[in-house]
Amino acid sequence: MGGHEGFSNHLSSATWFSHFCASARRFKSLAPPSSQTATSADSLVRRLGLFDLILLGVGASIGAGVFVVTGTVARDAGPGVTISFLLAGASCVLNALCYAELASRFPAVVGGAYMYSYSAFNEITAFLVFVQLMLDYHIGAASISRSLASYAVALLELFPAFKGSIPLWMGSGEELFGGVLSLNILAPVLLALLTLVLCQGVRESSAVNSFMTATKVVIVLVVICAGAFEIDVANWSPFAPNGFKAVLTGATVVFFSYVGFDAVANSAEESKNPQRDLPIGIMGSLLVCISLYIGVCLVLTGMVPFSLLSEDAPLAEAFSSKGMKFVSVLISIGAVAGLTTTLLVGLYVQSRLYLGLGRDGLLPSIFSRIHPTLHTPLHSQIWCGIVAAVLGGIFNVHSLSHILSVGTLTGYSVVAACVVALRLNDKKERESANRWTSSWQEGVICLVIIACSGFGAGILYRFSASVIFILLSVAVAIVASAVLHFRKAYAQSLGSGFTCPGVPIVPCVCIFFNIFLFAQLHFEAWIRFVVVNVLATAVYALYGQYHADTSTVVYQRAPETESESY
Repeated sequence: MGGHEGFSNHLSSATWFSHFCASARRFKSLAPPSSQTATSADSLVRRLGLFDLILLGVGASIGAGVFVVTGTVARDAGPGVTISFLLAGASCVLNALCYAELASRFPAVVGGAYMYSYSAFNEITAFLVFVQLMLDYHIGAASISRSLASYAVALLELFPAFKGSIPLWMGSGEELFGGVLSLNILAPVLLALLTLVLCQGVRESSAVNSFMTATKVVIVLVVICAGAFEIDVANWSPFAPNGFKAVLTGATVVFFSYVGFDAVANSAEESKNPQRDLPIGIMGSLLVCISLYIGVCLVLTGMVPFSLLSEDAPLAEAFSSKGMKFVSVLISIGAVAGLTTTLLVGLYVQSRLYLGLGRDGLLPSIFSRIHPTLHTPLHSQIWCGIVAAVLGGIFNVHSLSHILSVGTLTGYSVVAACVVALRLNDKKERESANRWTSSWQEGVICLVIIACSGFGAGILYRFSASVIFILLSVAVAIVASAVLHFRKAYAQSLGSGFTCPGVPIVPCVCIFFNIFLFAQLHFEAWIRFVVVNVLATAVYALYGQYHADTSTVVYQRAPETESESY
């Protein structure tokens, strides 16, 4: 009898595992752009034009970092920080090209990187991408809210009536229980106000974002123009005092100053003309950010010798040293406006990602509900505000900054891989099947090899290994990219208004560099990546696989025919 029960349990476990594997391999079959429409009852309202999308991307990217990060990196890279921003910007342009193709290919659905990976790969990959991205967004929103509270208090203290009279729990936070908790009241209040704005509708939130973004862009332009008259070109020599390695390391740091263009991709369902406007909005916002960052770098390093730059407020102190304190006040206002828009757009993106998973059944259906009057995902938006408010109100989330950016880098890498995988999938019906593996699987293997090579090169670079070993890792990535390039013809993406140039080389370069940067993160970030993936897999196994909406998914990719050879 015991043997029979043991056999039954074994059979039950095998059946559950088989079901899990079959569910995890499901992928979403999306309709062509012309038919990707939703009914008015369950869809968002299309109110965002091209200019709104550009401001959305700029609002997400240009924060207080333009006034702080530039100086912090310049202390090591010197005037070469300009090259750091150029290199990081060039890398982000390549990532943005991949985003632009996919945003144009699937223009009428929310979800961004999650939706792209659901269509290109499978359900479990999409869910893991969502969880990693969402952890970044939640911690980032809490951290930004704290910074915004500190900047707001600093701005108030410019007035004599408030100077020295604002308690710690309103600004930087008051430590409790030996630093275990850090109480901050103003951060949750600010989050509640921004959540309220977002709940009112995309028109209202877009108007607030547009006003605040325009304000900070004008302030940055004033800073650049005013500082241009104080430049001493002698401060630009030597241009890279600590060598190119310091410049390259600076590029890995400032890379995150550009992230935010994915917010444009996540506004697909609210864009008036998504197939045309999304690619332009993604690229346009990124180019604006690159121009502003380079202008600030040139002014900052030209005004003050890089070795004398302040770490906390380099730009403000640079102008104060030149007797231009009124510009320092503008910089404080710009920092508040910059953080406000970054936080606003971050909360907006989070709610749209939750909306996508709620619709697909991978999260409870409450996240998929659209308010009938406001036409916003009310429950998702409130949930995102609550999570950020709790984290920002009682924890010193700045201490968690070293585990951030994991989701961003992995998400960008998966998006780049999606471009290649979808192009391969577009042609699968015309390729040979007389091989030990299909070309789609071969392509995925090559992408994994490139990612591993990028991580290996990053580790070797981080620990100052011999350049020979680094070049060996690069060579492996080049061989894998060559296999993808020469063994497959990549026609224009099906149903895409915008086509990423240089496929598969451009996506391969994106993956390699993104994972190279991943290797530069703190080792605790790697632990976070593994632990979060394990926990997310458990959540999917216990909930997601059973509740997913299977009306638009396919359990396996169609068999391939024999009409095309390599």
